[in-house]
Amino acid sequence: MKILAMDSSGLVASAAIVTETSVLAEYTTNYKKTHSQTLLPMIQEIVEMTETELSELSAIAVTAGPGSFTGLRIGSATAKGLGQALKLPLISVPTTLALAWNFAGSDALICPLMDARRAQVYTGLYRWNKEKECMDSLTGQLAVSVEEIIEKVNRYGQPVIYLGDGMDAYRTVLCDRTNVPYYLAPLHQSRQSAASVAACALSVVKKATDLSKLSETVPDSEVCVISAAAFAPVYLRKSQAEREREEQEKCAAEAK
Repeated sequence: MKILAMDSSGLVASAAIVTETSVLAEYTTNYKKTHSQTLLPMIQEIVEMTETELSELSAIAVTAGPGSFTGLRIGSATAKGLGQALKLPLISVPTTLALAWNFAGSDALICPLMDARRAQVYTGLYRWNKEKECMDSLTGQLAVSVEEIIEKVNRYGQPVIYLGDGMDAYRTVLCDRTNVPYYLAPLHQSRQSAASVAACALSVVKKATDLSKLSETVPDSEVCVISAAAFAPVYLRKSQAEREREEQEKCAAEAK
């Protein structure tokens, strides 16, 4: 099995080609260029560098969200376009679950934190399952204040690993309010990685007997195999444009 994986859910853009036994190539950037400028060229580069024929691919893995609305739409459009053109299924991977896979094998709680603005983070709590060799979700994906997720961490009473751009945005609060032993992820493990997206996807699909059995919708917090046509991002909360429109409609209704 050979998977093309991508993640454009945050500032990082990442693409990888992975087999069940090897990461053949991974291309990751964390720079100011938009994902519309970087993602497809990155994919083309790793395909050419590994001499991969697109017909060799078994599936395309992509982070479904949450994350940057623009980034998720670009990743979704790219994955859907390639999936439909190549007649391949998509493997939808929750963003925070993919981040947690950066620390597969750890004994600690794993707490990915993505800065969601408006004093919130996209987050969740995860624990590595040694027997099943997969990441168990303890909370599902959440859009909450950093104080709320810290409270959940403290209630578990176990060492925790924080990672993600939210870790940097809320570093002081995390250090001041976490009452259990904690570890702040180093640079090379603290951001999105398409190789982690692929590893998470493989942990699920290599146990499946038939990749043609497709989900009808994208769940919020679980990996699923879905058709390219049916795939859609998971945002967890409304966009700024939607919130502004609803506020305008509310004000207009109150003025009547």
